[in-house]
Amino acid sequence: MSVPPASPIVLASVSPQRRAILEQLGVPFDVVAPSFEESGDDPVQLAAGKARSVDGGDRPVLGVDTEVVVDGSALGKPASGGAAEAMLERLSGRTHEVVSGLCLRTHAWEELYSETTLVTFRVLTPRDLAHYVGSGEWEGRAGGYAIQGLGASLVERVEGDYLNVVGLPAALLVRLLAKRFPGTYGFG
Repeated sequence: MSVPPASPIVLASVSPQRRAILEQLGVPFDVVAPSFEESGDDPVQLAAGKARSVDGGDRPVLGVDTEVVVDGSALGKPASGGAAEAMLERLSGRTHEVVSGLCLRTHAWEELYSETTLVTFRVLTPRDLAHYVGSGEWEGRAGGYAIQGLGASLVERVEGDYLNVVGLPAALLVRLLAKRFPGTYGFG
């Protein structure tokens, strides 16, 4: 028995990393830029704001926000190379949390979750910092690094969902799609 193709979900994000993860998972999707002014650092509330700002019609809408948290405070995205270097120095030789908020919603229901992955950086030398900051990869990245690129050279260990660190808690999303739409997206 063949299953009809699933309607694409609506991704309330323009992140190329999130698009790549959905493609990797084989989840059909359309991208709609959220019309949401981000404020605060609660990733669950930011994900919900993004998802709620997009009308998916009868399709599920996915909003995601990711924060890097160290010593209980979110680092955000560095505004300059100097700010990126300061963030990376703070993470050097330490374990930090990558916390993503996820909102999956339709007009009838809404699911809100968070997912945390622990990332440990190796001790970074001034040369490591200069090389990474000079690459420019830190731009627009929570915590000032991209684990899926050159930033992988900064990391010693990952505990939890690696794709969460890239920008979308994939295991959580798969569980939610399997629960809400059994078999529709190839899960459950």
